[in-house]
Amino acid sequence: MADSTNVLALEYPILPVLAERRSPRAYTSQPVSADALNQLFAAASSAASCFGEQPWRYLVGARETSLEAYDKILTSMGEFNQAWAKAAPVLAVSIAKLHFSHDGNPNAWAKHDVGQATATLAIQATELGLQIHQMAGFAVDKIQAAFAIPAGYEPVAVFTIGYPGDPAGLPDGLRDKETAPRARKPLAEFMFEGTWPGLKDERYDQAPV
Repeated sequence: MADSTNVLALEYPILPVLAERRSPRAYTSQPVSADALNQLFAAASSAASCFGEQPWRYLVGARETSLEAYDKILTSMGEFNQAWAKAAPVLAVSIAKLHFSHDGNPNAWAKHDVGQATATLAIQATELGLQIHQMAGFAVDKIQAAFAIPAGYEPVAVFTIGYPGDPAGLPDGLRDKETAPRARKPLAEFMFEGTWPGLKDERYDQAPV
């Protein structure tokens, strides 16, 4: 079932699944099946990458089946994120392999490619009625230590996976964020054909998720 909360209305029509993708903080307690999780990460594997390296790695903790991993990911987050993320049934970490396999040289595009893979995962999640919320608010060193991540791999982001829930269960401030209208910058502010425009200022007043 499509998530109809705060669907984006843009200047030009796009695929509905893209407009419906969002980053909720309210989740139901419904578990995410192994089959659904496999579909999400299969979608991630379809993303493009430099030299076909596929530098993405993911650690996944499901509350029902891998509670220890779930708790390790949760406790790596800042207190603000823990407060709402603990409602999600699945937590995950995206990780970048920092060197190319074919020659051992640094892969300057690794994090870009990990982002592409996770964005593709997010769209597949939306198609299945799920949503993910990606976060920078976590301690990289805690994740590295908790999972004994070897040198040459770097955590990029943590994210929730789950079925969106009722925002009424969130604290006041977060409830407002969940239900506030979403907007995006107009194309003229970031799409420049032919030359750099020399914009006088940037806008940071749009809802980020």
